[in-house]
Amino acid sequence: MAAPELYSKFARVWIPDTAEVWRSADLTADYRPGDHVLHLQLEDGTESEYKLDPKNTVLPPLRNPDILVGENDLTALSYLHEPAVLHNLRVRFTDCKLIYTYCGIILVAINPYEKLPIYESDIINAYSGQNMGDIDPHIFAVAEEAFKQMARDEKNQSIIVSGESGAGKTVSAKYAMRYFATVSGSSAETSVEEKVLASSPIMEAIGNAKTTRNDNSSRFGKYIEIGFDRRHQIMGANMRTYLLEKSRVVFQACEERNYHIFYQLCACAHLPEFAPLKLGSTEDFPYTNQGSSPVIEGVDDFKEMKATRKAFSLLGITETFQMGLFQILSAILHLGNVEVKERGSSSCGVSDEGGHLAVFCDLTEVSHESMAHWLCHKKLKTATETLNKPVTRTEAVNGRDALAKHIYAKLFSWIVGEVNKALSTSSKPHSFIGVLDIYGFETFEMNSFEQFCINYANEKLQQQFNMHVFKLEQEEYLKEQIPWTLIDFYDNQPCINLIEAKMGLLDLLDEECTMPRGSDESWAQKLYNTHLKKSSLFEKPRMSNTAFIIQHFADKVEYQCDGFLEKNKDTVNEEQINVLKASKFPLLVELFQDEESPPASKSTAPSGRAKIGRTTQSFREHKKSVGLQFRNSLHLLMETLNATTPHYVRCIKPNDTKAPFMMDAHRAVQQLRACGVLETIRISAAGFPSRWTYQEFFSRYRVLMKQKEILSDRKLTCQNVLERLVQDKDKYQFGRTKIFFRAGQVAYLEKLRADKLRKACIHIQKTIRCWLARKKYLRIRQSTITIQRYVRGFQARCLCETLRRTRAAVIFQKNIRMWVARRQFLRQKASAILIQRLLRGYSARLEYKQLVCEHKARLIQRWVRGFLARWRYRRIRRAVVYLQCCVRRMLARRELKKLKIEARSVEHFKTLNVGMENKIMQLQWKLNEQHKENRELSERISVAESHSAAELEKLHVQLRTLQVSEEDARHRGDQVSPLQEELEAVRRELEKSKQMVTELNERNALLVSEKEEIEKLIQEQEQELTEKLDSTKTEKLDSTNQEINEQLQSQLNEERFRYQNLLTEHRELEERYADLRSEKEPAADLSKLGHYRADSGYSCSQSESVHVSDLTGSEVSLLVKEDAAQTGADVSLLLKLQRRVTELEKDKMDLQSEMDSKEEQTQQERTKELEECRRDLGAERDFEALKRQELESDNKKLKKDLQELRQSLGKGAGSKAASRGGQAYNVLLEQLNSTNEELDVRKEEVLILRSQLVSHEAYKHKETEGDSGDSSRSPTFDLHQLNEDGELWMAYESLKETNRLLETHLRTQGENHEKEVESMRAELQQLRAELGQQQQMLSDSLELPQDARIQASLQHEISRLAQQNMDLLEQMGKQDKMIRKLKKHLKNNTKKFGEAEGQDQASPESQVGDRGRTVSIVRKERDFRGMLEYRSEDENKLHKTLITELKPKGVAVNLIPGLPAYILFMCLRHADYANDDQRVSTLLNSSIYAIKNVLKKRGDFETISFWLANTCRFLHCLKQYSGEEEYTKYNTPRQNEHSLTNFDLSEYQQVLSDLAIQIYQQLIKVMENILQPMIAPAMLEQETIQGVMGVKPTGLRKRTSSFPEDNSHTLESVLKQLDVCYYTLLQHGNDSELVRRVIKQQFYIICCVTLNNLLLRKDMCSWSKGLQIRYNVCQLEEWLLDKELQGSGARESLEPLIQAAQLLQIKKKSQDDAEAICTMCTALTTQQIVKILSLYTPVNEFEERVTISFIKSIQTLLKDRKESSQLLMDAKIIFPVTFPFNPSPVALETIQLPSSLNLNFLTRV
Repeated sequence: MAAPELYSKFARVWIPDTAEVWRSADLTADYRPGDHVLHLQLEDGTESEYKLDPKNTVLPPLRNPDILVGENDLTALSYLHEPAVLHNLRVRFTDCKLIYTYCGIILVAINPYEKLPIYESDIINAYSGQNMGDIDPHIFAVAEEAFKQMARDEKNQSIIVSGESGAGKTVSAKYAMRYFATVSGSSAETSVEEKVLASSPIMEAIGNAKTTRNDNSSRFGKYIEIGFDRRHQIMGANMRTYLLEKSRVVFQACEERNYHIFYQLCACAHLPEFAPLKLGSTEDFPYTNQGSSPVIEGVDDFKEMKATRKAFSLLGITETFQMGLFQILSAILHLGNVEVKERGSSSCGVSDEGGHLAVFCDLTEVSHESMAHWLCHKKLKTATETLNKPVTRTEAVNGRDALAKHIYAKLFSWIVGEVNKALSTSSKPHSFIGVLDIYGFETFEMNSFEQFCINYANEKLQQQFNMHVFKLEQEEYLKEQIPWTLIDFYDNQPCINLIEAKMGLLDLLDEECTMPRGSDESWAQKLYNTHLKKSSLFEKPRMSNTAFIIQHFADKVEYQCDGFLEKNKDTVNEEQINVLKASKFPLLVELFQDEESPPASKSTAPSGRAKIGRTTQSFREHKKSVGLQFRNSLHLLMETLNATTPHYVRCIKPNDTKAPFMMDAHRAVQQLRACGVLETIRISAAGFPSRWTYQEFFSRYRVLMKQKEILSDRKLTCQNVLERLVQDKDKYQFGRTKIFFRAGQVAYLEKLRADKLRKACIHIQKTIRCWLARKKYLRIRQSTITIQRYVRGFQARCLCETLRRTRAAVIFQKNIRMWVARRQFLRQKASAILIQRLLRGYSARLEYKQLVCEHKARLIQRWVRGFLARWRYRRIRRAVVYLQCCVRRMLARRELKKLKIEARSVEHFKTLNVGMENKIMQLQWKLNEQHKENRELSERISVAESHSAAELEKLHVQLRTLQVSEEDARHRGDQVSPLQEELEAVRRELEKSKQMVTELNERNALLVSEKEEIEKLIQEQEQELTEKLDSTKTEKLDSTNQEINEQLQSQLNEERFRYQNLLTEHRELEERYADLRSEKEPAADLSKLGHYRADSGYSCSQSESVHVSDLTGSEVSLLVKEDAAQTGADVSLLLKLQRRVTELEKDKMDLQSEMDSKEEQTQQERTKELEECRRDLGAERDFEALKRQELESDNKKLKKDLQELRQSLGKGAGSKAASRGGQAYNVLLEQLNSTNEELDVRKEEVLILRSQLVSHEAYKHKETEGDSGDSSRSPTFDLHQLNEDGELWMAYESLKETNRLLETHLRTQGENHEKEVESMRAELQQLRAELGQQQQMLSDSLELPQDARIQASLQHEISRLAQQNMDLLEQMGKQDKMIRKLKKHLKNNTKKFGEAEGQDQASPESQVGDRGRTVSIVRKERDFRGMLEYRSEDENKLHKTLITELKPKGVAVNLIPGLPAYILFMCLRHADYANDDQRVSTLLNSSIYAIKNVLKKRGDFETISFWLANTCRFLHCLKQYSGEEEYTKYNTPRQNEHSLTNFDLSEYQQVLSDLAIQIYQQLIKVMENILQPMIAPAMLEQETIQGVMGVKPTGLRKRTSSFPEDNSHTLESVLKQLDVCYYTLLQHGNDSELVRRVIKQQFYIICCVTLNNLLLRKDMCSWSKGLQIRYNVCQLEEWLLDKELQGSGARESLEPLIQAAQLLQIKKKSQDDAEAICTMCTALTTQQIVKILSLYTPVNEFEERVTISFIKSIQTLLKDRKESSQLLMDAKIIFPVTFPFNPSPVALETIQLPSSLNLNFLTRV
């Protein structure tokens, strides 16, 4: 279609306008070729005519359709021209409040002059990993693209940020660096990112200043290279600076300021550390008060100084150096205050009245006289002499200012160098990203040398930009295999040659600077002569001879030549620099170290005079000029940029008044022309700017296709449609994957689509209107028929009503007349009856009154007589009771006196003897038990008594004497009997008193019970009252309680959330610490462990293998954990220790196997020998069995005798008759003697039997072997080699053996006899002492009165019993020790005896096996107690098998859920049952450590889910079997028997709970990583409802450098992933509540990611997208219903997304709609609602945009809402989780160990 045909009626065009640059208008008539006027109607309704040029007939540019307005990418517009770009930017900036827009590869950033919440960490996370163009434009998207290309292509990147002053270049560069610092972590120990960010405030302080256009304008250019290592982590940075504006140090225009650092210094002048600098207010210094604007609104210079100093410290610049810098800066300020006064026409002098020069010299530590001299003089060198020439005042002031500028420039360079030192690293970076913050194209009324250099730099950058854009376009066409046609674009190489080529402006400027009398005027003349007629880009102004004009790429700029030479030379007086070099201030000297000393002039003229103009040369003349330096640095920058992949950010200043979100069209167009945006548009428009994939084209323009044109091949379908719709094939091209359109073709297709839809709408309207009209007619006809029917019915009903009324009136008359007559009769009857009743009542009442009076008189008489009788009786009874009380009181006092006397003796006795009798009985019982256990010891006593008869006789004599004294004591003891009788009487009285007390207690109990009943009644009444009161307050209290509960629940959730966050931080720190430690070499630690010193004091040179081999796995783990508790967990050391232990265990197992094999061989040999010996010893066993029976019968007799002795001793001990001379004692001695004699006889018989046994065995062996035996004599005891000579020798040996036995028996008997004698002597001494004490006590007690005597005897008896008690306790302790020893010996003997029996029974069993068939012995089923026993050395094997090497799939499918947890707990139960605390702690700690390692190595979803289930089950088992009542009530009685008995593991419950929380958080993160890349494509991008999703004609060109997208994710894949997660959790046995919590977290992640993408993607905010989201949410809700998870809270977590979808679909026009939105969107914040409304974009022309007034009304309605200021939802939030107790119904004793687990080393108990 020809272009003029588009200019039809109602077409919209752009026309030029002086006020708005471009203005929109509508055509009121069709344009026909040849017309000279276009008839237009403006937006305000006015009619106008637009005249066309008849020569070229250039038509005004067409306007894009409304649905294309506000696009993210300007190149996506159908019509690409200046008004379309300006209008799109204005709509996005002013209406949508969007400051970023793409223009191809350029990011256009408009300064909003307002702080926006779009740079927070959540926004950074949202853009991280996203492709450029997937979400809305942002500086973070450009930074992410650069970072991603660097990581993938291993190529250096650069971000070029340009724009004029005030456009926001510095802020954009700062945000880009912040993004890199946040996304990439630092690889060094200190945070390099912080240092990179800290360089910004320093450079802003020393290089930024306030200008009329910007409050924080950068007055220098900088290029920062951020270095990255191979892991793409920041490792350092480097900064280059360009063209510092030094003139600002000494001069500022009105409303401008000097560099910020000077004002920050003056703001800190009051601080004590700044007192030596002698600063004051900024008004006191000419260098800071020229602009008359010392304060910036909203900026506190004092706080900014703090930030600057903090940044200096962070970069490693010490306080000393900082104060040195501030000292030099203060010196510059004081230098500006130095006044110079004229002293004639050609000389001047320094007037130091204010003392500023002295302060300057003091601060710089230079000579005051020298500086004062050289400020007013200069040195001229000739061939023969050197002259000091005075200068004029103007020259002196210029020299002073030049010196100040030079010092500041040197200081600036030094600070930049120090910053680079702080940011540099020793290693070379693997790659870097450069950020160029450089000035944009500048044009002012007066343009000087600075503007010339700036525009020269922009010419170079624009050339590089054009070449890069052209290259990208060419690559795109070649990639899509489209024929490449050369696009004509503006090449600014001629302008660059004009400036930098040979004989260019810079060369001529440098040449003029070298001339002796060079001037700006002469340089201008050279320019005119050289370039005026030769270059079309160079012009001369008409009215000036000292100016020139250059045609730059952006505009013509007129430069004034004044000052060009001086600024290019940048000369400073050499002698002033020498004075500074001679300073004693080290930092100042360091600044001028790189200055070159001026060479001496060696060339002279032949006449001896110096050449004119060559007499003096400053040292600055031997340096490069400023222009040359700038050109060289610019060439170096361009080489760097050409070696990198560039990314462009163009900053636009919207207005000069700094008003927020207001755009000045003239200023915006000027900057768009200057920054290259329009050039990009022009290059794009020259080719095929609109690009569509075949699927997008098919989805959008399906309505234009016929049914027969739709094929399975989308490409062929699109070709057929386009060939039919667009006749000119040059308007489009078919690429490999895309369709390329010329400018305007998309608008044409949109017009066709809109026309087709409009026709369809008209047809639909026609049909609907017909249907509505017919429906209305049928409704009217039906209504008419209905009205007729109802009218006729009404008339019939009226006739019927009249007939009924007539008949009713007759009936009413009849009944009324009857009623009147009856009423009159009844009234007369009632009157008669009433008169009769009143008369009868009156007579009855008179009679009743008389009877009542008589009755009351009798009643009064009776009560009065009764009262008088009772009053008389009470008075008599009161007197009698009083007399009884007095008498009883007297008797009670007497009784009380008696009781007090008795209590003084008896009560004390009772207090001392409380429980003493019971204790004595218990001790007596224990003593009897000890006597029973000492039966065996009595045999030893009998042996000792038989040999000590002589000693006993002597002792008998002494006993007789003691018996005489004892009889005396008995006579005295008879006096104790009357005392005992009195004691018994007192006891009887006490019993009586006790009975009285019990009776009183019973009465008291009755009273108490009555009182309790009364109290219960009162309480019941109170409860009834309170219930009545509470019933009125319940409604109020319920509401308040509910609010309080909600607050408490929210606080609890917050606390849980904080606690779990701390756990995650703790786990992350542990992992980070473990990673760091794993990188270190643990050789030193291993060597230390190998030379571990033993406790026994051996030398430390013991071998490592000896020590380590003795350590089991558990001991090694304990050793490692103890070291970890002291010095931190060293994971690498632990792993290497475990490897060492495994190696040593393997060696140990090999040695053990070898040793076992050897032992088996020796055991086989021994068994053969023992079998032969057993055959020989068979007869001996029979003989010994007979003898043993006889000995057992004798032993029984002895035991019986010993029992009789103990009984006799027990009877005698109660009556003190068991003394040494008593009857029982004599019986004991007789029995002991008899037993000793019998023992001797038995010993002799045993010896005889042994000798006979030996001879019998020898004889038997001789008969069996006969002559076949060996004839040699053997001196050893070998039964296999006996012969005739050997028999005699054996008999001899047996006799010797018996003799030895007898000797040992005698020796032991002698020793025992001596011990018994010593013990008897000790007992005698003890008895004597006791007897003396009793005699003394009796003699003392006889002298005392009776009461005191009783008390003394009782005290003595108590002390004696206590002493006996102590003795008995000591004896019991000794006996217990002896019993323990005997039990140990008994166990050892029984083991040996059992082994011997086992060996003895081996041969018979073998014989049976040989003789008969083998019989299988079935083991009886044991009653297991739910425990698993294991050896300590198998603990590592247990953890390796059960935790480390366990595969979740096999266990989950084949075994019961939670089996590893059950096994670990059963092992723990056995350790608790064995009371082994070390094993318990080792098992728990090792298990926790092993689980953490498994999750760290294998962090997949199945493994984490499996161990989450087992950890929770282990935790529940610890609670279930802890023995606590709150848990045991859920158990069966059998399960309660399995509770832990010895250890309280409540602390480990908390540890396991923390571990479960960590595993849960890791599960959520893994799940989030799985779901996150699937959510946005499935929920937003997939077209699940076919035909509803109308793809907007964006034509956005995706970056070819971005990562390829994977759009295969659909909603079905998300649901499948949810199914996998859900069923995996259930299969592993996770608790249902935990599964619900996980599903809720998954749905929250889906909501967060979807809503965040919606808030950051303008193309997704449409009505159809809201419908799509609603459909997808319904699918998720159906999934919840299918899984019965409605109450999990997952549906509520989707509420923000549901409300966002409703917001996209709801009507958005009136105030009622705004109020409805406010009431509906409760889960969305105000910022989110406003953002969605601002981003709302119509997909079709029938939809309308949201107006700004509607958005403002929403903001006013929601202004009182208290909510978070965060725009995006935090997807990192993990809901707090709890693990409610879930008891297991599985009985531990029923759990079987499957063979697949290879747990053969575990034994069920």
